[in-house]
Amino acid sequence: MDNPLFQNAAKVLDNNWKQGFTIPCEGLYPFQWNWDSGFIALGWMHLNLSRAKEEIRSLLKGQWPNGFLPHIIFHNPSDTYYPGPEVYKASLSRYSPEILTSGITQPPVLGFVLEELYNNAKNKKDILKFLEEVYDAVFKNHHYFYTNRDPQNEGLVYICHNWEAGTDNTPVWDDIWATFKVPEYDLPRRDTQLIDASHRPTNKEYAYYIHLVELFKEWKYDDALIAERSPFLIQDPLFNSMLIASNHSLIRLGEKMGRTEAVVQLKHWNERAIAAMNNKLFDDRLGGYVYYDLRNERPLRYLSSSSFTPLFAGIPTQEQAEKLCANLKNGRFDGSQKERYLCASFDPTSDRYNSEKYWRGPIWINLNWLMYRGLIKYDFLDVAETIKRDTLLLVQKYGFYEYFEPSKEKNKLLKTGYGGANFSWSAALTIDLLTNTKYP
Repeated sequence: MDNPLFQNAAKVLDNNWKQGFTIPCEGLYPFQWNWDSGFIALGWMHLNLSRAKEEIRSLLKGQWPNGFLPHIIFHNPSDTYYPGPEVYKASLSRYSPEILTSGITQPPVLGFVLEELYNNAKNKKDILKFLEEVYDAVFKNHHYFYTNRDPQNEGLVYICHNWEAGTDNTPVWDDIWATFKVPEYDLPRRDTQLIDASHRPTNKEYAYYIHLVELFKEWKYDDALIAERSPFLIQDPLFNSMLIASNHSLIRLGEKMGRTEAVVQLKHWNERAIAAMNNKLFDDRLGGYVYYDLRNERPLRYLSSSSFTPLFAGIPTQEQAEKLCANLKNGRFDGSQKERYLCASFDPTSDRYNSEKYWRGPIWINLNWLMYRGLIKYDFLDVAETIKRDTLLLVQKYGFYEYFEPSKEKNKLLKTGYGGANFSWSAALTIDLLTNTKYP
């Protein structure tokens, strides 16, 4: 494509390619991350389908025999990131593979990524051959979740670490940290030395993150013990929406591939999961999906960008979708365009909102992409177009940063985005937004 923004995005991906996988960002994130790779593959599919396939193959090399797919695969040594493999000690699990990995996971996006690859591939025979190669591994990952992380057998799976949500330090977790105490830890962090420390999670927050890992190690990453004892056990709307969306995709792909048994199972999981999402996690008063604290049996009534991702998975009824959209147009997230670009990662009307601090307020391109696609499914084309326009405006102005300032007033004075520069999923999803003509 003869477009400078497209060409610059392609250069970011090419520079971050490391012999079979793409790092999210030089220095700050030097390994392969789970959901990053899924979104990154969506950029590669427009540039080099072979690299998109390799991205997924490399990620699946880290899958554990029980179907678990870790959030980091340590293909290569690096001293610029903490915590590394020596902290996780995933080998304590009886299921750990030979390759070094972390012991926690991330939102399961591979299912819908595979369907995107199929839909965009010109050579359907070739892409089906690839799908035959990886389909069972992705299905096994879904089987792991519903078998090991749904203790009440209700169709909703839990996350046991905030990093599993992908939204690392969302203010929602403040209520969880208040329920238990942690020891002091030596935290040889690298992130705060590489970028503005005021934009990153605090050392106090990081102590909770590391403490959870220490507990998992003590329990040798045993799922039954984690479900019984972990102080962090959350049914997260983003995580479950990604799983449901990926179920949908595996159903459609499975029907093409003759995977009858898998399709039947996936449909069963989704039927229960969608009902539970709408009955348990939708907050009618707030007009959005909230989080549920399984350990303390209570809803966490906050809205974040995650609250809108069920649109992507086709979960809400039309009435629920309209309430979600109202929050974006003239509601809490101020989609009126008078003050903010869409979409802040946390409710801007909350006293916990911080527009500069990681997942406590800034805009993230991957969440915008999910919301854009979801809004189109429900025919909210005006808001979808606003999100797409705002996304492209920010990357055009600043480049492919990790996250961005929502305030229009603050943006008048800024010269850069926030977090890591040349961030791979920001580049990859920009490529998809510029290229994918199936969407307005």
